[in-house]
Amino acid sequence: MHVLDIVENSVAAGATRVDVTVCEDSSNDTLTIVVQDNGKGMDQELLERVSDPFVTTRTTRKVGLGIPLLKAAAEACNGYLRIESTPGKGTRLETRFQRSHIDRMPLGDLAGTFLTLLIAFPQVHWVFRHVVDGREFCFDSEPILKELDGVPLTEPAVLSFVRQLLHEGIARVQQNVG
Repeated sequence: MHVLDIVENSVAAGATRVDVTVCEDSSNDTLTIVVQDNGKGMDQELLERVSDPFVTTRTTRKVGLGIPLLKAAAEACNGYLRIESTPGKGTRLETRFQRSHIDRMPLGDLAGTFLTLLIAFPQVHWVFRHVVDGREFCFDSEPILKELDGVPLTEPAVLSFVRQLLHEGIARVQQNVG
């Protein structure tokens, strides 16, 4: 859910490309999630206040809990959250957790999360990477959309293919994870 919240910020900021990397490293006992976009970015003042739940750029509500909750979750698991942003260029958010920490929430259904994002925001160029102990699965939406040549991702056969591709790719890198 944290990933969904963060990438929705990217889309709301006008990003046309969003890279999401989930990296699990057993030897260093870390789980790192990086979201990088080419959206409108944030100025220094907003960047300094963005982890405050009562700071949001949304007009539909007065609170923004995505970043503050992610930061709290990371810090509760001996980790951190860092954000770098440049107005007009984009934002990079990195969060790290102690992978084995008892309070770290499970990753959940990464394939389902990525599929949801592809369907919800087909205008965005998505690059998803899942790296586990050096094994990497990379999914880039651009070549698939070019090949589809206007056929929607929601077409049942296409949806089934993409779902299978994501599930199999993620399962392959998670093999022998303990």
